[in-house]
Amino acid sequence: MAKSGPPPIVFIFLFLFLAAGGWFFLNKPAAQDANNSSNPPTPAGGGSSNPLPVAPAAGLASPVAASSFALPVAVPAGTAVRIDGSTSMVTINLNLKNGFQAKFPSTTVDAKANGSAKGIQDLVAGTADIAAISTALNAQDQARGLAAVPVALDRIAIVVGTNNPFQGGLTAAQVQDIFKGNAQDWSKVGGSAGLIKVINRPEISGTHQTFKEQVLGGGSFGTGQNVTTLDRDATTPLLQALGNNGIGYATFAQVVNQKTVRVVPVDGATPEAPNYRYQRQLYYAYQRNGSKAPSL
Repeated sequence: MAKSGPPPIVFIFLFLFLAAGGWFFLNKPAAQDANNSSNPPTPAGGGSSNPLPVAPAAGLASPVAASSFALPVAVPAGTAVRIDGSTSMVTINLNLKNGFQAKFPSTTVDAKANGSAKGIQDLVAGTADIAAISTALNAQDQARGLAAVPVALDRIAIVVGTNNPFQGGLTAAQVQDIFKGNAQDWSKVGGSAGLIKVINRPEISGTHQTFKEQVLGGGSFGTGQNVTTLDRDATTPLLQALGNNGIGYATFAQVVNQKTVRVVPVDGATPEAPNYRYQRQLYYAYQRNGSKAPSL
């Protein structure tokens, strides 16, 4: 975190504006491993205050824990916070940025979305203060001194273009068959005859990794000629590439209001349903000992 004056505590959750529920304030919590995210983060310095109302950003479920946190009353002028990571957290980051800069006009938040892997890389290198990640920290990340706190539950949506002749739903087994390359024609999954064009995200994408684990059961994506893997982790190009016969996947928050795509029900449920099967936790990761990268 770039700053002027005495270095303040690094804020992990700065200020997240929640349209339906006011503000969600967090100060930097005690170190907490992502694998132990069921415990709510603890406010710096302990103590408690009345919890503020919490509501999710569009398309996201409420945070895992709406606990009480000490509220910072001032931030040194010139403070600049650098965030990089998951494209799935663009909306959260934007709300956080707007809320923080409105509360502290002399500060800036630089929020980028180059993928979860890049966020972790920048965090370790010391070129980011916070990594927005859509997968839990692994053992190697934790050994580097990183910790994470949960932000929200997200749903991964299966999407097709609005002009795609396929108008039905899919079973979880059919989704696996499509993305593993076993079903390459829409007629194999209940549609009219026609090639299924699979639009895949790059391996650096946290959404790619979660999809591989959750949806494909740890299996591999198909590599046939009907599969196109994007060069960068970005949702807009993915949606544009769907055309009339494509299928892809994205965080629900990024497609819920899109007019050019349709969300495909899986096992009869859409991402709004509590029993929707493709859910994951989103996190903010940080250095336990401050923003400076540890020696590797």
